Amino acid sequence: MPDRISPHQLTFDPDLIRRYDKSGPRYTSYPTAVQFHSGFTEVDYRAWAKRSNEASPPRPLSLYIHLPFCDTVCFYCACNKVVTKDRQRAAPYLGRLHREIALQAGLFDRARVVEQLHWGGGTPTFISHEEIEELMKVTREHFPLRDDDQGDYGIEVDPRELRPGTLALLRRLGFNRLSMGVQDFEPAVQKAVNRIQSEAGTFAVLEQARALGFRSINMDLIYGLPHQTVVSFGRTLDKIIAAGPDRLSVFNYAHLPETFKPQRRISASELPSPQEKLDILQLTIERLGQAGYVYIGMDHFAHAQDELAVAQRNGTLHRNFQGYSTHAECDLIGLGMTAIGMVGDCYSQNQRTLDDYYTALDAGRLPVMRGITLDADDKLRRAIVTQLICHFTLDLLAVERTHAIRFAEYFATELADLKIMRQDGLLDIDDTSIRVRPAGKLLIRNICMVFDRYLRQKQEQRYSKVI
Repeated sequence: MPDRISPHQLTFDPDLIRRYDKSGPRYTSYPTAVQFHSGFTEVDYRAWAKRSNEASPPRPLSLYIHLPFCDTVCFYCACNKVVTKDRQRAAPYLGRLHREIALQAGLFDRARVVEQLHWGGGTPTFISHEEIEELMKVTREHFPLRDDDQGDYGIEVDPRELRPGTLALLRRLGFNRLSMGVQDFEPAVQKAVNRIQSEAGTFAVLEQARALGFRSINMDLIYGLPHQTVVSFGRTLDKIIAAGPDRLSVFNYAHLPETFKPQRRISASELPSPQEKLDILQLTIERLGQAGYVYIGMDHFAHAQDELAVAQRNGTLHRNFQGYSTHAECDLIGLGMTAIGMVGDCYSQNQRTLDDYYTALDAGRLPVMRGITLDADDKLRRAIVTQLICHFTLDLLAVERTHAIRFAEYFATELADLKIMRQDGLLDIDDTSIRVRPAGKLLIRNICMVFDRYLRQKQEQRYSKVI
């Protein structure tokens, strides 16, 4: 058996990356949202909520609250958002959100503590201080939030959208994690994507958050934006590394103007070439490694002593719709338009538009638009994908014991596909385990795709049509 490979080892192999360059899911869930369907209704969701209370012991709760409003549009953005200068538009939305919180809370036992809370968007700090306080007050009235600062309570902030006292207010209300968008500090890039953001203002937020005792601070970067080069992105990296955030998310920009209208304002001729993007990625990995950051997986890096890195080493890292987490698996309740939840063995998603979201809640209904109930095969494959994407290794004997299968028989087709990846140096396989090699870490999405039954079925359908 080969020597045990540390999850922190990472090899950048441009030839392999080019060979395996194809789009695929990020696997914040399995099955992915593409498989959600309208046949899953509020009735199904309520039934799963009831079952979740009857589990022994019931799982803790995680709340995701979606606040969709943004003052200005960033041209690269693919999020579900409402762009408006009118701050008054938040009030009717928050009124419905308060109703949904009450409806959802009625489905879950009060003894189930909220271990995780996350506000995303949009720009959560679009709303006023008074609205922020009221939203947290309503949440606390209906759900048992922790008051010992040991929960994982995070919020996404735009440094340009923080008023005096906002960070202090958030900290007082119980938030202890902060994530802020940066993307790139180069003026030409910022102008091209309509996100003008000063270095001084960004780092002032970072320092203030540290002074207030926020436990973890994440910064988002994007590579592949207009006018970016290896040299220019290196300048941004140097500034970020000098500031030393606890975590970094470095996302690959996917230019899909036919799907995301704001991206039509970006000229494809100004985007870096595929080779330049690869070079930027390589530089990023090298610089962050030299600075003491480790690769957590799927675009995420953390300091070696950060909780995420420690959890990965200990085999206790988890992944959900907000990224990686140190908390054990929770039942996730999605609140707000387009929010996704995971309760028991189901996923659900709320209505995508304000009008539909308002209509459901005005009628006293949960705004469930679609979802899916997982079967035994879904749960098996989800366990495999989650383990690989968090820890880059899979104990085949443990999977057999937990799911009562013979791995080699159940996944004969998948193992045949993995042999090609083994020949390419992406992973090692024997009778007891699959271990992703350093050259396969950046291609973990491709490895997980081998186990995706829905992708395989889609490919088979395409092939049958051809022949």
